[in-house]
Amino acid sequence: MNGRKLLVAAVVVAVGQVAFLAAMIQGRAALLRDGREVVLRTQPVDPRDLLRGDYVALSYDISRVASTLVQSPRPRDDQPLGAVAVRLQQGEALQPAQIVAVFAGQAPGPAAEGQIDLAGESDTRWSANVEEIMISYGLERFYLPEGEGRAVERGMRERTFKMVVAVGEGGQAQIKRFYDGETPIYQEPLY
Repeated sequence: MNGRKLLVAAVVVAVGQVAFLAAMIQGRAALLRDGREVVLRTQPVDPRDLLRGDYVALSYDISRVASTLVQSPRPRDDQPLGAVAVRLQQGEALQPAQIVAVFAGQAPGPAAEGQIDLAGESDTRWSANVEEIMISYGLERFYLPEGEGRAVERGMRERTFKMVVAVGEGGQAQIKRFYDGETPIYQEPLY
């Protein structure tokens, strides 16, 4: 009897783990398939990680934001902004999006036509003297096949690279396509 209960418990745990992994994969695929696209201009940082392989560490034009774009209510002095919603005006075709406003926490209402809210995180401590804030979006690393990181890094110092990201309803984002100028160099598969 005990062996049978143990077998049933093991099967239930295994099915639960498979269901959890399938839900994670499906959620990512749904974001890539159904998320609204926005184009972001990239900036290079450094393409090497000895343990995980080649990657391009990215910054975006929207990673450094003028503090004047932070809408009220603003955080108290010396408090980090924390979670932010960055409202972007989408560009035409492959033109990068431009920041319209930054909201501490959630955006106060839905974005207008042609605008999209992107969720980010800022450790910048607020004060009246802060001129710009740094925001990360969870899109700052892009892994490449071994040996390709340095070539992409050199290219990014000479040419404009862009990232097309899919943005879900809650502002979460996933890299969808990577462009060298107008030429796509990577397309994220759904599965």
